[in-house]
Amino acid sequence: MDYTYEGKVMWSHLDANMHMRHSAYADFAAQARIEVLDKLGLDLKVFHKLHIGPILFREETTYLREVGVNEKLTVTTTLLKSRPDGSRWSIQHEIIKENGVKAAVINVDGAWMDTQKRKLTALPEELAEQFNHIPKSADFEELVS
Repeated sequence: MDYTYEGKVMWSHLDANMHMRHSAYADFAAQARIEVLDKLGLDLKVFHKLHIGPILFREETTYLREVGVNEKLTVTTTLLKSRPDGSRWSIQHEIIKENGVKAAVINVDGAWMDTQKRKLTALPEELAEQFNHIPKSADFEELVS
């Protein structure tokens, strides 16, 4: 299964300097996460039915290269850290330009929230198993509960 997301930089992604604005990098990473979860059977319909949703505690971007309009980008998704039940996790995205040059690295720390109780929760066991199919980084760390 392919765990990458591909997209094209649109006019609306640009800032006053005519390169991709900082928040557009986060938008590309968020879409990559949603696409990966969808491929694993953790789509928004399932989350809505179970009253569960992903939340972020931290998002950090390291910008490496400028990105301009109409450039095609590939966003990778790897799991850096996770509890065995998938209840807390860290994911890394790399945004890569069409020429193979890495444009940015985005690290996020997150968890799952019960959208009715507005409290942190764990995924049901079968969904946690699916979540753990996200490719793991070479230095993946299993978090202790």
